[in-house]
Amino acid sequence: MKALVYHGPGQKAWEEVPDPTILDPNDVIIKVETTTICGTDLHILKGDVPAVKEGTVLGHEAVGTIVEVGSGVAKFKIGQRVVASCISTCGTCTYCRIGSPSHCQSVGGVGWILGHLVNGTQAEYVRIPFGETSLHSIPFGMSDEEVIFMSDIVPTGYERGVLDGKVRPGQDVVVIGAGPVGLSAMATAQLMAPRSIIAVDLDPFRLNAAKKAFGATHTVNSGNPGWIDQIKALTRYGGADVVMEAVGIPATLEAAFELVRPTGRITNIGVHGKPVTMPIHNLWIENITMTMGLVDGTSAPTLIDLVDCGKLSVKQLATHRFALDEMEQAYEVFSNAAANNALKVVLEA
Repeated sequence: MKALVYHGPGQKAWEEVPDPTILDPNDVIIKVETTTICGTDLHILKGDVPAVKEGTVLGHEAVGTIVEVGSGVAKFKIGQRVVASCISTCGTCTYCRIGSPSHCQSVGGVGWILGHLVNGTQAEYVRIPFGETSLHSIPFGMSDEEVIFMSDIVPTGYERGVLDGKVRPGQDVVVIGAGPVGLSAMATAQLMAPRSIIAVDLDPFRLNAAKKAFGATHTVNSGNPGWIDQIKALTRYGGADVVMEAVGIPATLEAAFELVRPTGRITNIGVHGKPVTMPIHNLWIENITMTMGLVDGTSAPTLIDLVDCGKLSVKQLATHRFALDEMEQAYEVFSNAAANNALKVVLEA
Protein backbone atom coordinates (compact mmCIF):
# COMPACT_ATOMS: atom_id res chain seq x y z
CA MET A 1 0.00 0.00 0.00
CA LYS A 2 0.94 3.69 -0.13
CA ALA A 3 1.42 5.78 3.03
CA LEU A 4 3.01 9.03 4.20
CA VAL A 5 6.21 8.02 5.98
CA TYR A 6 8.24 10.18 8.35
CA HIS A 7 11.96 10.11 7.60
CA GLY A 8 13.23 12.52 10.24
CA PRO A 9 12.80 16.28 10.79
CA GLY A 10 11.67 17.97 7.59
CA GLN A 11 11.54 14.68 5.68
CA LYS A 12 8.47 12.74 4.58
CA ALA A 13 7.41 10.72 1.53
CA TRP A 14 4.28 9.16 0.04
CA GLU A 15 5.66 5.73 -0.68
CA GLU A 16 5.10 1.98 -0.77
CA VAL A 17 5.04 0.24 2.62
CA PRO A 18 3.84 -3.21 3.73
CA ASP A 19 0.12 -3.63 4.30
CA PRO A 20 -0.83 -3.68 7.99
CA THR A 21 -1.63 -7.04 9.54
CA ILE A 22 -3.41 -8.21 12.69
CA LEU A 23 -0.83 -8.27 15.50
CA ASP A 24 -3.18 -8.66 18.46
CA PRO A 25 -6.64 -10.26 18.85
CA ASN A 26 -8.10 -6.81 19.58
CA ASP A 27 -6.79 -5.22 16.37
CA VAL A 28 -9.00 -3.95 13.56
CA ILE A 29 -7.76 -3.03 10.08
CA ILE A 30 -9.62 -0.39 8.13
CA LYS A 31 -9.42 0.83 4.56
CA VAL A 32 -8.91 4.59 4.91
CA GLU A 33 -11.45 6.54 2.88
CA THR A 34 -10.95 9.97 4.44
CA THR A 35 -8.17 11.39 6.55
CA THR A 36 -6.79 14.82 7.39
CA ILE A 37 -3.69 16.64 8.62
CA CYS A 38 -3.29 17.96 12.16
CA GLY A 39 -1.04 20.67 13.53
CA THR A 40 0.60 17.92 15.56
CA ASP A 41 1.82 16.36 12.30
CA LEU A 42 3.58 19.63 11.52
CA HIS A 43 5.19 19.59 14.97
CA ILE A 44 6.46 16.07 14.26
CA LEU A 45 8.00 17.20 10.98
CA LYS A 46 9.74 20.03 12.80
CA GLY A 47 11.34 17.48 15.11
CA ASP A 48 9.33 18.60 18.14
CA VAL A 49 8.12 15.06 18.97
CA PRO A 50 11.25 12.90 19.29
CA ALA A 51 9.23 9.81 20.26
CA VAL A 52 8.20 9.50 16.61
CA LYS A 53 10.76 7.24 14.97
CA GLU A 54 11.91 7.37 11.36
CA GLY A 55 9.79 5.06 9.25
CA THR A 56 6.54 5.79 11.11
CA VAL A 57 3.40 6.44 9.06
CA LEU A 58 1.93 9.77 10.14
CA GLY A 59 -1.68 10.70 10.93
CA HIS A 60 -4.22 10.04 13.69
CA GLU A 61 -7.61 10.90 12.14
CA ALA A 62 -9.56 8.64 9.78
CA VAL A 63 -12.90 7.45 8.48
CA GLY A 64 -12.92 4.10 6.76
CA THR A 65 -14.39 0.66 6.24
CA ILE A 66 -13.37 -2.37 8.27
CA VAL A 67 -11.61 -5.03 6.17
CA GLU A 68 -10.29 -7.32 8.90
CA VAL A 69 -10.90 -7.92 12.61
CA GLY A 70 -8.92 -9.78 15.25
CA SER A 71 -10.29 -12.86 16.93
CA GLY A 72 -11.07 -10.88 20.10
CA VAL A 73 -13.27 -8.31 18.35
CA ALA A 74 -17.02 -8.91 18.62
CA LYS A 75 -18.45 -5.38 18.42
CA PHE A 76 -17.42 -4.65 14.82
CA LYS A 77 -17.77 -6.60 11.59
CA ILE A 78 -16.10 -6.49 8.20
CA GLY A 79 -17.80 -3.90 5.99
CA GLN A 80 -18.79 -1.47 8.77
CA ARG A 81 -17.97 2.22 8.34
CA VAL A 82 -16.16 3.66 11.37
CA VAL A 83 -14.31 6.72 12.57
CA ALA A 84 -11.03 6.21 14.40
CA SER A 85 -10.34 8.13 17.58
CA CYS A 86 -6.98 9.90 17.86
CA ILE A 87 -6.84 8.38 21.35
CA SER A 88 -6.48 4.61 21.54
CA THR A 89 -8.01 3.15 24.68
CA CYS A 90 -7.51 -0.35 26.06
CA GLY A 91 -10.60 0.13 28.24
CA THR A 92 -9.11 -1.75 31.19
CA CYS A 93 -6.17 0.17 32.67
CA THR A 94 -6.65 2.54 35.61
CA TYR A 95 -6.84 5.69 33.48
CA CYS A 96 -9.20 4.22 30.88
CA ARG A 97 -11.52 2.99 33.63
CA ILE A 98 -11.83 6.49 35.11
CA GLY A 99 -12.57 8.04 31.71
CA SER A 100 -9.11 9.43 30.95
CA PRO A 101 -7.83 7.25 28.09
CA SER A 102 -5.45 10.01 27.02
CA HIS A 103 -3.19 8.42 29.64
CA CYS A 104 -3.87 4.79 28.68
CA GLN A 105 -1.03 2.70 30.07
CA SER A 106 -1.18 -0.20 27.61
CA VAL A 107 1.16 1.24 24.94
CA GLY A 108 3.79 3.72 26.06
CA GLY A 109 1.73 5.28 28.84
CA VAL A 110 -0.19 7.61 26.52
CA GLY A 111 -3.42 7.27 24.55
CA TRP A 112 -2.14 9.05 21.46
CA ILE A 113 -0.29 6.27 19.66
CA LEU A 114 -1.51 6.47 16.04
CA GLY A 115 1.09 8.32 13.96
CA HIS A 116 3.14 8.65 17.12
CA LEU A 117 4.18 5.29 18.58
CA VAL A 118 2.59 3.08 15.90
CA ASN A 119 1.80 3.61 12.23
CA GLY A 120 -0.97 6.11 11.61
CA THR A 121 -3.85 6.97 9.32
CA GLN A 122 -2.31 8.90 6.42
CA ALA A 123 -2.29 5.69 4.42
CA GLU A 124 -4.48 3.45 2.31
CA TYR A 125 -4.94 1.03 5.22
CA VAL A 126 -4.31 1.31 8.96
CA ARG A 127 -4.22 -1.08 11.91
CA ILE A 128 -6.25 0.20 14.85
CA PRO A 129 -5.10 -1.27 18.19
CA PHE A 130 -7.88 -1.86 20.74
CA GLY A 131 -10.40 -1.64 17.92
CA GLU A 132 -13.46 -2.36 20.04
CA THR A 133 -12.87 0.68 22.26
CA SER A 134 -11.00 2.98 19.85
CA LEU A 135 -13.44 3.04 16.92
CA HIS A 136 -16.91 4.55 16.64
CA SER A 137 -19.62 3.31 14.28
CA ILE A 138 -21.07 5.84 11.85
CA PRO A 139 -24.87 6.16 11.58
CA PHE A 140 -26.34 5.31 8.19
CA GLY A 141 -26.44 8.24 5.78
CA MET A 142 -23.75 10.38 7.40
CA SER A 143 -20.96 11.61 5.11
CA ASP A 144 -17.26 11.28 5.84
CA GLU A 145 -16.89 15.04 6.25
CA GLU A 146 -19.61 15.09 8.89
CA VAL A 147 -17.63 12.72 11.11
CA ILE A 148 -13.91 12.95 10.22
CA PHE A 149 -13.36 15.79 12.67
CA MET A 150 -14.76 13.63 15.49
CA SER A 151 -11.39 11.86 15.48
CA ASP A 152 -9.69 14.74 17.26
CA ILE A 153 -10.43 18.44 17.01
CA VAL A 154 -14.15 18.57 17.81
CA PRO A 155 -13.83 16.41 20.95
CA THR A 156 -10.77 18.50 21.88
CA GLY A 157 -12.69 21.76 21.70
CA TYR A 158 -15.70 20.28 23.46
CA GLU A 159 -13.98 18.32 26.24
CA ARG A 160 -11.07 20.60 27.07
CA GLY A 161 -12.92 23.83 26.30
CA VAL A 162 -16.67 23.55 26.88
CA LEU A 163 -16.89 20.76 29.45
CA ASP A 164 -13.79 21.76 31.43
CA GLY A 165 -14.96 25.38 31.24
CA LYS A 166 -18.36 24.35 32.59
CA VAL A 167 -20.06 26.67 30.10
CA ARG A 168 -23.58 27.46 31.27
CA PRO A 169 -26.61 29.25 29.77
CA GLY A 170 -26.31 33.03 29.87
CA GLN A 171 -22.52 33.14 30.31
CA ASP A 172 -20.01 35.20 28.35
CA VAL A 173 -17.45 33.00 26.59
CA VAL A 174 -14.24 34.21 24.96
CA VAL A 175 -12.28 31.93 22.62
CA ILE A 176 -8.76 33.15 21.85
CA GLY A 177 -7.70 31.55 18.58
CA ALA A 178 -10.09 30.84 15.70
CA GLY A 179 -8.16 27.91 14.29
CA PRO A 180 -9.83 24.50 13.85
CA VAL A 181 -9.82 23.64 17.57
CA GLY A 182 -10.99 27.10 18.62
CA LEU A 183 -13.78 26.98 16.04
CA SER A 184 -14.75 23.53 17.32
CA ALA A 185 -14.95 24.95 20.83
CA MET A 186 -17.23 27.75 19.59
CA ALA A 187 -19.49 25.37 17.67
CA THR A 188 -19.97 23.09 20.67
CA ALA A 189 -20.25 25.98 23.16
CA GLN A 190 -23.46 26.92 21.36
CA LEU A 191 -25.01 23.76 22.76
CA MET A 192 -24.90 25.34 26.23
CA ALA A 193 -26.77 28.53 25.22
CA PRO A 194 -24.21 31.11 26.42
CA ARG A 195 -25.02 34.83 26.35
CA SER A 196 -22.10 35.50 24.00
CA ILE A 197 -19.30 33.70 22.19
CA ILE A 198 -16.53 36.18 21.40
CA ALA A 199 -13.97 34.98 18.85
CA VAL A 200 -10.47 36.49 19.03
CA ASP A 201 -7.86 36.16 16.29
CA LEU A 202 -5.51 38.12 14.03
CA ASP A 203 -6.84 36.59 10.81
CA PRO A 204 -9.92 38.27 9.24
CA PHE A 205 -10.75 35.09 7.29
CA ARG A 206 -10.92 33.00 10.45
CA LEU A 207 -12.88 35.66 12.32
CA ASN A 208 -15.40 35.78 9.48
CA ALA A 209 -15.70 31.99 9.55
CA ALA A 210 -16.22 32.07 13.32
CA LYS A 211 -19.22 34.36 13.01
CA LYS A 212 -20.63 32.94 9.80
CA ALA A 213 -20.45 29.24 10.50
CA PHE A 214 -19.37 28.42 14.07
CA GLY A 215 -21.61 30.38 16.39
CA ALA A 216 -19.52 33.40 17.38
CA THR A 217 -21.75 36.31 18.35
CA HIS A 218 -18.88 38.82 18.19
CA THR A 219 -15.40 38.91 16.67
CA VAL A 220 -12.40 40.91 17.87
CA ASN A 221 -9.11 41.33 16.03
CA SER A 222 -6.34 41.10 18.62
CA GLY A 223 -4.04 43.13 16.38
CA ASN A 224 -6.10 46.26 17.01
CA PRO A 225 -5.27 48.69 19.84
CA GLY A 226 -7.50 48.33 22.88
CA TRP A 227 -8.80 44.90 21.91
CA ILE A 228 -8.87 43.65 25.50
CA ASP A 229 -10.98 46.61 26.60
CA GLN A 230 -13.25 45.99 23.61
CA ILE A 231 -13.91 42.44 24.79
CA LYS A 232 -14.53 43.49 28.37
CA ALA A 233 -17.10 46.02 27.14
CA LEU A 234 -18.99 43.23 25.36
CA THR A 235 -19.35 41.15 28.52
CA ARG A 236 -21.96 41.59 31.21
CA TYR A 237 -19.57 41.83 34.17
CA GLY A 238 -16.51 43.44 32.59
CA GLY A 239 -14.86 40.08 31.98
CA ALA A 240 -15.70 36.65 30.64
CA ASP A 241 -17.16 33.80 32.66
CA VAL A 242 -15.08 31.39 30.56
CA VAL A 243 -11.95 32.12 28.55
CA MET A 244 -10.65 29.39 26.24
CA GLU A 245 -7.05 29.73 25.05
CA ALA A 246 -6.66 27.83 21.76
CA VAL A 247 -3.39 29.17 20.36
CA GLY A 248 -0.56 27.89 22.53
CA ILE A 249 1.79 30.85 23.00
CA PRO A 250 2.54 32.78 26.21
CA ALA A 251 0.95 36.03 25.02
CA THR A 252 -2.48 34.50 24.43
CA LEU A 253 -2.62 32.70 27.76
CA GLU A 254 -1.47 35.86 29.51
CA ALA A 255 -4.33 37.68 27.75
CA ALA A 256 -6.72 35.09 29.15
CA PHE A 257 -5.60 36.04 32.66
CA GLU A 258 -6.66 39.62 31.92
CA LEU A 259 -9.99 38.73 30.32
CA VAL A 260 -11.48 36.38 32.91
CA ARG A 261 -13.77 37.84 35.55
CA PRO A 262 -13.61 36.98 39.26
CA THR A 263 -14.88 33.41 39.87
CA GLY A 264 -14.39 32.67 36.16
CA ARG A 265 -12.65 29.76 34.44
CA ILE A 266 -9.73 29.58 32.03
CA THR A 267 -9.41 26.48 29.86
CA ASN A 268 -6.09 25.97 28.13
CA ILE A 269 -6.66 24.09 24.87
CA GLY A 270 -3.59 25.31 22.98
CA VAL A 271 -0.42 23.21 22.88
CA HIS A 272 2.32 25.22 24.60
CA GLY A 273 6.00 24.79 23.91
CA LYS A 274 7.34 27.50 26.22
CA PRO A 275 6.83 28.43 29.88
CA VAL A 276 4.18 31.00 30.75
CA THR A 277 4.31 33.42 33.66
CA MET A 278 1.19 33.04 35.78
CA PRO A 279 0.11 36.04 37.89
CA ILE A 280 -0.89 33.82 40.77
CA HIS A 281 -0.91 36.81 43.14
CA ASN A 282 -3.93 38.14 41.23
CA LEU A 283 -5.65 34.92 40.24
CA TRP A 284 -5.93 33.35 43.68
CA ILE A 285 -7.81 36.24 45.23
CA GLU A 286 -10.24 36.31 42.29
CA ASN A 287 -11.09 32.62 42.71
CA ILE A 288 -10.03 31.76 39.18
CA THR A 289 -10.08 28.13 38.08
CA MET A 290 -7.73 26.99 35.31
CA THR A 291 -7.81 23.65 33.50
CA MET A 292 -5.66 22.02 30.83
CA GLY A 293 -5.05 18.63 29.32
CA LEU A 294 -5.09 16.19 26.44
CA VAL A 295 -8.29 15.21 24.69
CA ASP A 296 -9.78 11.88 25.77
CA GLY A 297 -12.16 11.42 22.84
CA THR A 298 -14.85 9.93 25.04
CA SER A 299 -17.39 12.50 23.84
CA ALA A 300 -17.21 11.41 20.19
CA PRO A 301 -20.32 9.17 20.20
CA THR A 302 -22.41 11.97 21.71
CA LEU A 303 -21.06 14.51 19.23
CA ILE A 304 -21.71 12.17 16.31
CA ASP A 305 -25.31 11.78 17.48
CA LEU A 306 -25.68 15.55 17.70
CA VAL A 307 -24.47 15.92 14.12
CA ASP A 308 -26.76 13.11 13.00
CA CYS A 309 -29.84 14.79 14.49
CA GLY A 310 -28.96 18.23 13.14
CA LYS A 311 -28.03 19.86 16.46
CA LEU A 312 -24.36 20.35 15.50
CA SER A 313 -22.54 21.02 12.24
CA VAL A 314 -18.77 21.02 11.83
CA LYS A 315 -18.21 19.96 8.21
CA GLN A 316 -17.54 23.64 7.42
CA LEU A 317 -14.08 23.05 8.89
CA ALA A 318 -13.13 21.41 5.58
CA THR A 319 -11.87 24.17 3.29
CA HIS A 320 -9.57 22.20 0.97
CA ARG A 321 -9.87 18.72 -0.52
CA PHE A 322 -7.28 16.43 -2.04
CA ALA A 323 -6.87 12.83 -3.14
CA LEU A 324 -4.81 10.59 -0.86
CA ASP A 325 -1.97 10.53 -3.37
CA GLU A 326 -1.90 14.35 -3.32
CA MET A 327 -0.50 14.25 0.22
CA GLU A 328 2.45 16.52 -0.59
CA GLN A 329 0.17 19.26 -2.00
CA ALA A 330 -2.14 18.95 0.99
CA TYR A 331 0.77 19.42 3.41
CA GLU A 332 1.95 22.45 1.46
CA VAL A 333 -1.47 24.10 1.76
CA PHE A 334 -1.94 23.23 5.43
CA SER A 335 1.60 24.31 6.33
CA ASN A 336 0.72 27.75 4.97
CA ALA A 337 -2.84 27.84 6.27
CA ALA A 338 -3.13 31.61 6.68
CA ALA A 339 -1.90 32.37 3.17
CA ASN A 340 -4.30 29.77 1.74
CA ASN A 341 -7.34 30.61 3.88
CA ALA A 342 -7.23 27.01 5.09
CA LEU A 343 -8.91 25.57 8.16
CA LYS A 344 -8.67 21.81 7.60
CA VAL A 345 -7.60 19.87 4.51
CA VAL A 346 -9.42 16.63 3.77
CA LEU A 347 -7.84 13.76 1.85
CA GLU A 348 -10.07 11.18 0.24
CA ALA A 349 -9.35 7.81 -1.35
